[in-house]
Amino acid sequence: MPSPSSVRGSVRTPLFFLCLGTSIAACSGPAPPPPPAAAEVAVVDLQPRPARITVEYVAETEAHNTVEIRPRVGGLLDRQDVVEGAHVKKGQTLFVIDSQPYLAARAEARAAVALAQAATEQAERDYERVAPLSDMKAVSQQEFDAVRARRSAARAQVDAAQAALRTAELNLDYTTVTAPIDGIVGRAQIRVGGLVTAYSTLLTTVYATDPMYVNFSVSERRMLELQHRFGITREKPNPAAVFRVVLADGTEYPGTPKLDFIDAAVDRRTGTLPVRLIVDNASGALLAGQFARVLVDTDHIDNALLIPQRAVQELQGKTSVWVVDAENKAQSRDVKLGARIGPDWLVQEGLKAGERVVVEGMQKLKPGTPVNASVAAEPAPAATAAPPPAKS
Repeated sequence: MPSPSSVRGSVRTPLFFLCLGTSIAACSGPAPPPPPAAAEVAVVDLQPRPARITVEYVAETEAHNTVEIRPRVGGLLDRQDVVEGAHVKKGQTLFVIDSQPYLAARAEARAAVALAQAATEQAERDYERVAPLSDMKAVSQQEFDAVRARRSAARAQVDAAQAALRTAELNLDYTTVTAPIDGIVGRAQIRVGGLVTAYSTLLTTVYATDPMYVNFSVSERRMLELQHRFGITREKPNPAAVFRVVLADGTEYPGTPKLDFIDAAVDRRTGTLPVRLIVDNASGALLAGQFARVLVDTDHIDNALLIPQRAVQELQGKTSVWVVDAENKAQSRDVKLGARIGPDWLVQEGLKAGERVVVEGMQKLKPGTPVNASVAAEPAPAATAAPPPAKS
């Protein structure tokens, strides 16, 4: 049977080693954390490509001639002879106003002419009878003067009656409202049976849309640039200056716009100068009042470096991007940008061809973060440009 001392020694030995192991573990400290997982990002490879820097202006189309159709006589609208939106020729009947009152007025005027002519004939006969008697002193001078005055009054009455007849005939003609120009008829503003007032009621509008105007405004400084670049003057707009018109859906109008008009004065309220282009519209694709954009090329770069707008970060007046280096680590890079070209920025300084720029996943990045980069989809080509981002 083991002695108590031997039992105590055997118990101390495991406790000793347990304490020794615990102290060693405490001295060595916690195990180092595993390296961070690579961040998933999308990048674009910068490659030189042609770029066209373009200045853009907001514009609106306008028919080169717009005529409001208003009646010259009043009455009830009897007939509408044209379909809204139809093409019409000059002189084509648009509306007919009830002509019965004007037919009656013409008949009355004709009767007045006949009455005045009959009175004139009687006055002429009276004068012819009295004139020889006056030469022979057979009648008094007063009687002769009265006969002569009645003849003059009768002649004047005929003239007045004939003028009234012409007015009645004109009013009768005016009951037929015709198109004053070739063009497209707008919406009718009053329906058949409605009461129209002479020179007041708007019946419809006729738009002459071929050719079409495109109106926009440029700043005084930009106008000077266009003058220096294209030789444009207000007296002689240069038709060779290249303008392009882009419609609201982003499609470029196929016609070739020409500079038609430059206003004589700068608008003091806006500091801009109204400018007008003219473009063929035989197809009728352009409508009056449409929104459009006018593009003017200011420069063309054969080997431009472009980065998507979503890759650029702005902070305190500085612009920067995230770049993936050769070790697949993210690095922040300050860049200087030029014009905005569609969805891209033109790079002036800070990047070079062949570098990889992060466009997605920037929120996960810190300098030196390892990344797992995949190539983003190619951006669509763009044609418009805007000024570079503002600097403080």
